[in-house]
This record gives sequence, C-alpha cells and structure tokens, in this order.
Amino acid sequence: MRKLAVFNSVTLDGYFTGTGGDMSWAHAAEDPEWNAFVESNASGGGVLLFGRITYEMMASFWPTPNAKKAYPVVADRMNALPKVVFSRTLDKVSWENTGLLKGDLVEEVRKLKNQPGEPMVILGSGSIVSQLASAGLIDEYQIVVVPVALGKGRTMFDGIKEKQALKLTGTRSFGNGNVFLTYAART
Repeated sequence: MRKLAVFNSVTLDGYFTGTGGDMSWAHAAEDPEWNAFVESNASGGGVLLFGRITYEMMASFWPTPNAKKAYPVVADRMNALPKVVFSRTLDKVSWENTGLLKGDLVEEVRKLKNQPGEPMVILGSGSIVSQLASAGLIDEYQIVVVPVALGKGRTMFDGIKEKQALKLTGTRSFGNGNVFLTYAART
C-alpha cells in the first residue's frame, strides 16, 4: 500500500492559514540550512496531491520564470512531479503532469493508496487533510512550525470528526527558527 504524507507549515499558535487564506507568513527567513533542506525535500519522488485552492495557488507560481529564478531546484521538481487535483468545480487543469479527479475524495484516495507506485504527499489543502485524517488515510504528518503568531486563522484540522492521536517520530530545528516535526498516525 502506498504511503500518504502531509507536508504543511503552521504558525506557532497553530494556524495553517491566516485570515482570508493569508500564507505570507510561511515564507521563512533566509537560512542556508533551511534552503538546503527544502531543496533536498523537493528532490524526493512521489505524487503531489492538492485541493483546488492550493492547486490554483501553486500552478500560478511554480511554472513561472520568477519561480525558476528564485527557487530553480524546487521549481524544476514541482513542475516535473506527477500531481493530482481533487475538485468538483474545475473542468480542466493546465499545469504539466497534473491529473484531475472529481469523485468522492476518500474513495479516490483509497484507490490511489491501493495502486502500486510512489508515495503521495499532500501540500497545503487543509480541507483535504481534515477529511483524509478523519478517514484514517494519512500515514505521516510533516509539519513545519514557523516562529510567528497570528492570533486567528484556520487550522489544518478544521472539521475533523475525532481526536487524532499521533506519535512523534522526528524533529529538526533550523537557524531561522523553523522547527520540522514528523508524526506518524497511531494505528
């Protein structure tokens, strides 16, 4: 069975997005070690999973010359990796190597997990994270805690049906103040 992970940033006070979906806080202060970590993480294989909102945000940036200039390694990987968008409202996707699934999210992800292939990673997509967490389909949570407090916003677990018990499996801190935490779902 394919592994499904989440890779997301949260604020120190636990928010996944700020008011109105603001994500400007997630851009880390310059730090060579952090930059190397991001490039190394992007160089892994896998299939990227998105909801419509995150897909539209990512597709509007990563294929651009600005992304390729600012983050050449990450942009190359983001554009090359296979991607799946879950949306009932989109009719088509234009970002290279991207497929569109319009069926029931939980059932579609169950099918994907049961197929042979690379691991899958959800980037952003809070509503997808909460639905799949509630269905017990997420194997690992990779969370970057960014040292900023917003006071209000939305958590990535908004709407979960039951408490999610997780087991800490790794930590790493960076000079810019970011802390990378890895949790496994308890089974």
